[in-house]
Amino acid sequence: MKIARIETFHVPPRWLFVRVEADNGAVGWGEASLEGHAEAVDGALEALRDRFIGADPRQIEDIWQIGYRGGFYRGGPVLMSAISGLDQALWDLKGKHYGVPAWEMLGGRVRDKIRAYAWIGGDRPDDIAAAAQSRRQQGFSAVKMNATSEMGYIGAPQFDDVIERVRAAQAAGLDVGVDFHGRLHRPMAKQLARALEPLGLLFIEEPLLSENPEAFSAFVALVSTPIATGERLYSRWDFKRFFESGVIDIIQPDLSHAGGLTECRKIAAMAESYDIAVAPHCPLGPLALAACLQLAACTPNVVIQEMSLGIHYNEGHDLLTFCQNPSVLTPQDGFLAMPAGPGLGVDIDEAKVRAAHENRHRWRNPIWRHADGSVAEW
Repeated sequence: MKIARIETFHVPPRWLFVRVEADNGAVGWGEASLEGHAEAVDGALEALRDRFIGADPRQIEDIWQIGYRGGFYRGGPVLMSAISGLDQALWDLKGKHYGVPAWEMLGGRVRDKIRAYAWIGGDRPDDIAAAAQSRRQQGFSAVKMNATSEMGYIGAPQFDDVIERVRAAQAAGLDVGVDFHGRLHRPMAKQLARALEPLGLLFIEEPLLSENPEAFSAFVALVSTPIATGERLYSRWDFKRFFESGVIDIIQPDLSHAGGLTECRKIAAMAESYDIAVAPHCPLGPLALAACLQLAACTPNVVIQEMSLGIHYNEGHDLLTFCQNPSVLTPQDGFLAMPAGPGLGVDIDEAKVRAAHENRHRWRNPIWRHADGSVAEW
């Protein structure tokens, strides 16, 4: 069996799908979405085509090694997202070829289902009480919300509104994770973390940017709330320094940014040796979520799964729009079942994907500014 074709599709609202076809007609799908940079990832995949047309698609580890180590320059969000999408598609193709889920080839199932959480509140969080009630009615027992909108380096700590939003969601019977989103710089982040400490959060996410690992040590000494980070780390080598420093409790690798299923399985195994939980980042599409569920099925320290159903980014197209078997990714009583179908377990509506690609998206995140006109973190 040889790889005959590698295709990419810019799918709304902001996703990049990868389709790999073998010379015997076998097909696998993956997701290389890098929000706001689909064109760059598509360019990286063009180089990977030159490497892998004619390769055996079942040799996933060898293909991964060449994709990562075959060039002098390696790592980073663009290349790793391209490798991620290709890697997911290869696991999907191989599983379909042999008639088994990817998790079966990765050691077998360790659980039947995984707890899921959904987003509420949007970019600039509001209407939390109503959104929380809606998620509770959908069966979710956990949600995540952004902590704040843009915030400067310093200011009088006025966090009553943040505390009220968290309490509103908790009053609906939900466990709450709060995403600082890297928007707060250290002087404000540590004050907000202390203010939220009594509320009993599931976790605080990205309280500081991961590009400032030295700041985490002092930060974590301030609170007992679990600290989560990792969506902007792209390989086991990026994660290694955080493991060694002992500053995080939950890692959040993104299977469409951090090398796909192959690499994230290794990252999770490294985390297990440090007693660190895994909660994969996934505000993306159905293939990314399906890959996450394959990881959850065979990885004991995966504890909860983010999903983008109804997320504020999904305008016009939602998580299940391009699925022919949407029940596979539909939560029941706040849990997602482990997919039983071959490969990633999700059947993609190829005709719908091809039609959407004809009017390819050009999604860009907003640019925020402070009152003085300077650029703010988004």
